[in-house]
Amino acid sequence: MSTQLPIAEPGDVRRASVRLIRADGRAFAAVLGLNALAAAAGLVGPWLLGRIIDEVRAGHGVGVVDRLACVILLCSLAQLLLARWARFVGHRFGERTLARVREEFVERALSLPASVVERAGTGDLTARGTADVTVVGNTLRDAGPELLISSAQAAFILGAVFVIDPLLGGCGVFGLAGIWFALRWYLRRARSAYLAEGAATSEVAEILAATASGARTVEAFGLERRRIDASRQALETSRRRRMRTLFLRSVFFPAVEVSYVVPVVAVLLVGGALLARGATSLGAVVAATLYLRQLAEPLDQILMRVEQLQASSASFARVEGLGAGPRAVPAGSPSPVDDRIDVTGVHYAYDRGGEVLRGVDLTVRPGERLAVVGPSGAGKTTLSRLLAGVDAPGSGTVTVGRVPVVGLDPEQLRRQVVLVTQEHHVFLGTVRDNLLIADPGATDAELWAALAAVGADDWAAELAAGLDTELGPEAHRVDGSRAQQLALARVVLADPHTLILDEATALLDPATARHTERALAAVLEGRTVIAIAHRLHTAHDADRVAVMEAGRLTELGTHDELVAAEGTYAALWHSWHGERRRSGLVRPPGDESVYRT
Repeated sequence: MSTQLPIAEPGDVRRASVRLIRADGRAFAAVLGLNALAAAAGLVGPWLLGRIIDEVRAGHGVGVVDRLACVILLCSLAQLLLARWARFVGHRFGERTLARVREEFVERALSLPASVVERAGTGDLTARGTADVTVVGNTLRDAGPELLISSAQAAFILGAVFVIDPLLGGCGVFGLAGIWFALRWYLRRARSAYLAEGAATSEVAEILAATASGARTVEAFGLERRRIDASRQALETSRRRRMRTLFLRSVFFPAVEVSYVVPVVAVLLVGGALLARGATSLGAVVAATLYLRQLAEPLDQILMRVEQLQASSASFARVEGLGAGPRAVPAGSPSPVDDRIDVTGVHYAYDRGGEVLRGVDLTVRPGERLAVVGPSGAGKTTLSRLLAGVDAPGSGTVTVGRVPVVGLDPEQLRRQVVLVTQEHHVFLGTVRDNLLIADPGATDAELWAALAAVGADDWAAELAAGLDTELGPEAHRVDGSRAQQLALARVVLADPHTLILDEATALLDPATARHTERALAAVLEGRTVIAIAHRLHTAHDADRVAVMEAGRLTELGTHDELVAAEGTYAALWHSWHGERRRSGLVRPPGDESVYRT
């Protein structure tokens, strides 16, 4: 079960909205002004129509009617032009604001510690960066301007009814009371319902992403039925939560539609009684009725946009929630005094799991090549993550040059320690873009040198545009081995003093893996290398070997020393070579794993 990223509180969402409006305040003020002018122009028609009725009843000629009709036409044209101008300005405001939202989201996502993203799951982050940002963008571009226009129109229309006759205006407002109660009922329930729907969407995305990325593992262990059941359960939860929001809308909108008729009926009844007593004119009753009929359209738009704003507010809370997440260490952290790595009394446990590391003590000397071996589940990968600063120890310390690794800012950490795993990623963009991530100031010569170091210069040189070749599903596709070579080339460009290898060449074919390992051996000369050794020939070539069992460091020494000691490492070495065990050697409890050849 993933631990989802934070969600912003309503107050935080309101403050973020105000911040975005202030960032483009002039455009927002222009939208308000143009909407107000358009709404004012739209009020003229019903009022002049009432005047026409009164003028005709008073016996005036056709000339008066023609003049007033021309004014109605001109005001309608002015309303059309002003409304279109307001929408244009509003859409530009929305697009600029959406760009700011996207930029902030990317900046915040990149500043999250890797461990936080991993625990939350890529599905949650992906759903926020795609579906939620899209909802916010549609609201800023469409719902926001429409809501402003409709709100201005509704306010001016109600004001016009009160100007015509305060009593009729009071009847109209009283008739709208049903909308107020329906809106209160809806708003009390909508936010939590839409947040729950968004969380269910994230869970579906996470399960699909995890299943797709681990498809081979799922097939190898026969987990298809379990993953299908998990997907169905997540989809059923998503369906129920979507049905909840649909139920809220199915109650809210019919109640509102009925409420539109009530003020019109009230004004006609009261207006008819006032007209019979001579307390008002027929033109006033007609104008007030037309205004209230005209009020239905902007109110309908407002309420539709309010419903959209609830979904958008929930999405904005999820997008803005990244700002409340933990941040990576800011720039300016202390600089290590040397390249020595010390692990002292380290304990670590994953959420809702047992302790993985139990009091590990280890010193890695600068320039040393250390191999870490042990059965599956011994804690090797966890130790590598702590050494690379991905996770912080539960207790104890992991330092480089006497500075805690987790206390280094990202730029410093990249120059100190880099973890390379079998996981890799090809970013949309050119080959050059994929490499410059590690060193934005690198020259083309340095990029080619990095590719050559990992044996990727041959196929890169054959690309039609060389370093400028676009990579991606719709452009040049690279397979797993070439993608991993690009990842290793980025490591070369980052130029760390310590490199942690955890199955870094696992996806390469044997010939390419050997070539890449030989190339890396030359590049990494003089650097500290910590290898999670799944192939024991790596341990044989290392300066020292650290053996881990059940979260503890049980043996430490050179290959020859550990083989001579006839302990756990010696048993693994003989088993790996298929040799007959000498008497007295006992397979460690639970050690049923063998290292891949």
